[in-house]
Amino acid sequence: MQKETLQLVKEKARKWLSMNIDAETRSEIEKMLDEESDELIDSFYRDLEFGTGGLRGIMGAGSNRMNIYTIGMATQGLANYLKKNFKNQQISVAIAHDCRNNGELFAQTTADIFSANGIKVYLFDALRPTPELSFAIRELGCKSGVVVTASHNPKEYNGYKVYWEDGAQIIAPHDNNIIDEVAAISDISEIKFQKNADLIEIIGDEMDQKYISKVKTLSLSPDVIERNKNMKIVFTPIHGTAVKLVPMALKVYGFENVITIPEQDITDGDFPTVKSPNPEEPAALQMAINKAKEVNADLVMATDPDADRVGIAVKNLQGEFELLNGNQAAALLINYLLKKWKENGKLNGKQYIVKTIVTSELLSKMAAKHGVASYDVLTGFKYIADIIGRKEGKETFIGGGEESYGYLAGEFVRDKDAVMSCALIAEAVAWANDQGKSAFEMLLDIYMEFGLYYESLISIVKKGKAGADEIKAMMQRLRKNPPTTLDGQKVVKIIDYLEDKVVDLATDKTTPTGLPESNVLQFFLEDGSKISARPSGTEPKIKFYFGVTGILKTHEQYNSAVDELKQKIERIKNDILA
Repeated sequence: MQKETLQLVKEKARKWLSMNIDAETRSEIEKMLDEESDELIDSFYRDLEFGTGGLRGIMGAGSNRMNIYTIGMATQGLANYLKKNFKNQQISVAIAHDCRNNGELFAQTTADIFSANGIKVYLFDALRPTPELSFAIRELGCKSGVVVTASHNPKEYNGYKVYWEDGAQIIAPHDNNIIDEVAAISDISEIKFQKNADLIEIIGDEMDQKYISKVKTLSLSPDVIERNKNMKIVFTPIHGTAVKLVPMALKVYGFENVITIPEQDITDGDFPTVKSPNPEEPAALQMAINKAKEVNADLVMATDPDADRVGIAVKNLQGEFELLNGNQAAALLINYLLKKWKENGKLNGKQYIVKTIVTSELLSKMAAKHGVASYDVLTGFKYIADIIGRKEGKETFIGGGEESYGYLAGEFVRDKDAVMSCALIAEAVAWANDQGKSAFEMLLDIYMEFGLYYESLISIVKKGKAGADEIKAMMQRLRKNPPTTLDGQKVVKIIDYLEDKVVDLATDKTTPTGLPESNVLQFFLEDGSKISARPSGTEPKIKFYFGVTGILKTHEQYNSAVDELKQKIERIKNDILA
């Protein structure tokens, strides 16, 4: 522990003690000062950064923690920006929170500060899914919105996500402008905490009904559901906000045999039954899978704490429950939407799907077959929402998603939505069953038609500044001396989103990406495989996304074909990291 660092954080902590803070926070800071602990340094060595989406951090006292004061500064800065941006207008905002500890306190604090600034507030009466907050912003004509959530982070965390009047998370120029306004708040005394109760309106059940009614309009096969209404679905919200609305959505769709996990239906920010409330992790779905085995279910679904992402499991050819990755679930969903839109006579050449650049190219391939446009965007659902907003009234959004388990259909929500995704995925599984197939067999049919796609992700973490420099050098090497072959396959196209160029190596032609600048490199092989390199902007970590392709001739060959693709990924890893 360096003396200089300790002295600086002690001065910062004492500055907080000189301000008008509550007794509990004062006591916590005094205790840290007395003990001169590592916690003191971690709590004050920097200010919790308001990034392009908002705040996220560990809860506790201090400038580097999530508490009513750091949230207060963020809210005051946002209020100042809203008043500058919407002059001479009655500004309104919507606020929601998920199941996390202090969620209600942070949401109420946010509401109080907005109202103290003369801004009308619509505050949900209890925890609600993030996508419903997005819906409410548009439904109520709000200029902005906030949801208090840390998504799937560990229980010690909370967060604060900001939305704009289109119901989407903030993007340029508003993100940087809000960051500047928040950074300008230098003292707790600048925060207006004294609420104006007349400007705070509590919302709840009525908004739920409006939202669920809209979700119901996305159903494409009511007749199929009627024939498969007893299909067994096991669902868990993993202690989170989907506990009410996912079963409600499944019920209005017509599913009558939804089985839940009582222990995980309990709303609890400590997430007592799992190590992590992340549906990407197999352990988070284990209780649901155990129940599914017990009742012989057709489908398992699990949502994260704020109900914007969903993980699923279905029976494989051996009758065992297999977790599908985000690309596989997206393929099942988009395949269903495309085929039913065509079958229902809804395709006229003005429809499109959207995916992120690291999501499987299989989605684009399926869309092309149906004459449906497919757009790629940078990682982050706010970019999918931006496309929907820009094309509103001119083209129709069918659906889209990202490999990290987030999906969306329709245009009334502008963020990934696990509530509607659960309903539509269940409908897609019922549609497969109606044809005498399991969901897994339907997925294999897709692979037989379009090619077998298999994905893998590795994260390489390097410590400290030396690690950050090493990752920087790795990206520079890949830019200056890109591989010409990987696993014996020619590299036929390179996309550099930082330098805004798409290089076709067959013609040596270079075109712009058409997307915002981002430090991402992609290499496309002649067999359709795709490798993406994406460093983190906040920590010394780099992610490599591997999407490889092969041929699947029969269902029975699936396991051996996947084994071959796994070996292929290992060889590509060795080549690209050599």
